[in-house]
Amino acid sequence: MAFIKKRKLTQNQARQIQKNQDTIIDDNLAGGVIISHFGKQLDVQLTTLPKNFTPHTTALHIGDIWRCHTRTNLPMLSAGDRVCFSIDPTANLGFIQSVQARQTLITRPDRYHKLKPVAANAHLLAIVFAPLPKPATGLIDRYLLVAKISKLTPLLILNKSDLLNQYPEVLKIFQEYQELGEKYGFDIIQTSSTTLDGLDELKTHIHGKLTVFAGQSGVGKSSLINQLLPNANQATNIISVNSELGQHTTTTSRLLAYNPQNLDEGGVIDTPGIREYGVWHLSADDILVGFDELNTLHGQCQFRDCNHNQNAKGCVFWAQVAQGKILARRVESYNELVCETKHQAK
Repeated sequence: MAFIKKRKLTQNQARQIQKNQDTIIDDNLAGGVIISHFGKQLDVQLTTLPKNFTPHTTALHIGDIWRCHTRTNLPMLSAGDRVCFSIDPTANLGFIQSVQARQTLITRPDRYHKLKPVAANAHLLAIVFAPLPKPATGLIDRYLLVAKISKLTPLLILNKSDLLNQYPEVLKIFQEYQELGEKYGFDIIQTSSTTLDGLDELKTHIHGKLTVFAGQSGVGKSSLINQLLPNANQATNIISVNSELGQHTTTTSRLLAYNPQNLDEGGVIDTPGIREYGVWHLSADDILVGFDELNTLHGQCQFRDCNHNQNAKGCVFWAQVAQGKILARRVESYNELVCETKHQAK
């Protein structure tokens, strides 16, 4: 198989291309949002008609899904990206000409150590955990870091709350994150897909927003999404049928709207890629930003090169742990992430 190598752009060239994209005004172009990937092609849902659109010549409707190619000099695109595209009704294909500036972007490193976009213009990162399986607090902390550096608002969701009375240690974890959220500006709620408790509160949090769901396997993410989007599986099939090509790949993101005719009402970006979010591209200072209570102590250790290990002399992190002001496991999570990025960088 032959691969086409993209020309590497200088920073000035990249800036000029972005400037050109931002200033494209063409009455022949439609507006849309990318909802899924199919190899090198993308599915785009039509949100605005071309200004010179005449219904007598081409049947276009808001909400239509168009299979599109993309210009080679555009950046890698993702579900949630807002684009302008031309339409060829004869071939039943579109051609993406430009992408609008992103408000938020979740990326992850691929196996070639390049950053790959997995969700654009999302508002919330819903971090789901449960009494069973046992919460992986290190993973929760990793996702809080993802939200911070991606400029998304985190929403922690303790699902399977009907099991909570059997797992008092999980209630303690909930209360600890609740205290962190009160101090540093994020919410944490309880839900149950079985009893339906908390679902109305969840709907209130996510209404009108694009939400990315993340969490370890078995915590009930799919059950929650199915409650929010009863026709989620059907919607996936519709995308495939309308595009007249094969089934959706399981390795890329897709956008499932609450109201397929109005993307402004929000939806779910289902992205398997967030499960493997790596940190090799981040510095220790970058990672520290994801730990608000530790970041406020930055630079206060006795030694500037403090490694924040438990036996480090004069470490203010562990001094605060000893005083009961911060959690030991949060310092440990930070150290594990820093160790991971150093190991992967070798």
